[in-house]
Amino acid sequence: MKKFIVSAIILTTALSCSKSFLDREPIDRKVEETFYKTPQDALEGLVAAYDELQYGDYDNIQLVSEIASDNCFGGGSETDIAWKRWDRFENDNNTNLGNWTKYYTGIYRANILLSKLEGVNWGSDAALKTRYEAEARFLRAYFYFDLVRMFGNVPLVTTPLVPGEYNVPQAKPEDVYKLIAGDLRFAADNLASTPYNAIPRAEYGRVTKWAAAALLGRVFLYYTGYYNQPDIPGIVTKQDVRTYIDDVINTSGHGLVDSFPRLWQASLSRFVGEDNKETVFAIKYTWKGLGNWDKHDGNRMQVMIGFRDGAVGPYYMGWGAGPVNPRLWEAFEVGDTRRAGSIISITGENLDYPKVYPQKTNYMWKKYMPMVDMKAEDHNGNFQIDNFYDYVAIRFADVLLMGAELNLDGDLGKAQRYYDMVRDRAFLDQTHRRTLSAGDAGKKLIMDERRYELALEGHRYWDLLRQGIPVAQQAISDNNPDPQFRVNFRPETKGLFQIPQQELNLSNGTLKQNEGWNQ
Repeated sequence: MKKFIVSAIILTTALSCSKSFLDREPIDRKVEETFYKTPQDALEGLVAAYDELQYGDYDNIQLVSEIASDNCFGGGSETDIAWKRWDRFENDNNTNLGNWTKYYTGIYRANILLSKLEGVNWGSDAALKTRYEAEARFLRAYFYFDLVRMFGNVPLVTTPLVPGEYNVPQAKPEDVYKLIAGDLRFAADNLASTPYNAIPRAEYGRVTKWAAAALLGRVFLYYTGYYNQPDIPGIVTKQDVRTYIDDVINTSGHGLVDSFPRLWQASLSRFVGEDNKETVFAIKYTWKGLGNWDKHDGNRMQVMIGFRDGAVGPYYMGWGAGPVNPRLWEAFEVGDTRRAGSIISITGENLDYPKVYPQKTNYMWKKYMPMVDMKAEDHNGNFQIDNFYDYVAIRFADVLLMGAELNLDGDLGKAQRYYDMVRDRAFLDQTHRRTLSAGDAGKKLIMDERRYELALEGHRYWDLLRQGIPVAQQAISDNNPDPQFRVNFRPETKGLFQIPQQELNLSNGTLKQNEGWNQ
């Protein structure tokens, strides 16, 4: 932990990082002592916090959590050990160091800005200060949520630390979730109620009221499910969250795109495009890094899932990570447009791809797959680091399914309407509807629907865990006769990831390893 704080104390805000409002001139020669005086300074500090969202490549949480779930295997080559260890829940001292560092760096940047807001000369624009505070608190919550889901027992840092304060003990998860929920409530309550169609195009990618409310729903469902709690004590109740989610569904202006496959760039000419009405919150990427490995402007996760050893048109090349488990393909019902819209079937699409590599299944990601006609080289970028497809972190369909789940024991008719909207779009008719009921049977239908609707978007592992460790173990463990596909979920870890050994060493005994991972 000490290393991340020392490195983060130098405010690295070289900001050619993203699209629209995130495009800023480098300011890396400015220093904290003379900074944070004007609203422009505060904006640059805010963009520095946003910038950390883009970091990650082979260890991107979307990819890692899909590999850890029952949706995917590790893939890659014989030397891509990390992916196989996430797949098989094997020990590795520092496999997760990149994520630990990323999230604490983002938290540090958000904390710096929040601590400096009072010193900025806002003039008469108090509303701007409130907006920046709300966005920074959303980002801090976003970083902490990923961090606490992965590691469970993490230090809770809410202010910039100074020498002598670096070895912070791990907090109770409950306290971390209270901070997350409090930050998200502040953001949802204080950001403008601007409907989607009135948001200026130049501000796509910025946090909105709707994104904060939706993320609060996700946090609530995960915390109450994983920890078997009725609410987040003193911060938010189930009825509170129902209200927030209903607000997103009914007043945000967001909605479903008419055809599921059109959501993804693999549909090519039918692609509805980024920042469409279904995108509640996206992490923005661009090719503008132009091959500079010191920048993290591009979506580096995309190359990880690309076709290994060469393009197979219309799909582009990469490293073959996360081959899709055939069980996912087989789980979809006949007529569900989401199967071919989410997954590439090598045989089903008559692709010529004879390459052989570990854990190849002949099923690959279609969502987020790099495409020959949409590649970084067309913009003088590098195919490894400059892919520019945004990651849609929160989709309206996800919000509908959250609303259905939250209302199962409240307003069953409302739950049914939200659920039907998702299935009707998936099958392009109303004849595939299923009737929800209160209790476990209705919950199972919704969780199954989340599996099909949100496959390969980074949600499946967490949805399994919040249903209970036995559910996760049954779904993930695979006693396949072929050893390379054999997976043994380890319930003793409670689904938590291994804290990097480097951080344990630097903490001088302050940090303790998660259960089940002790060497």
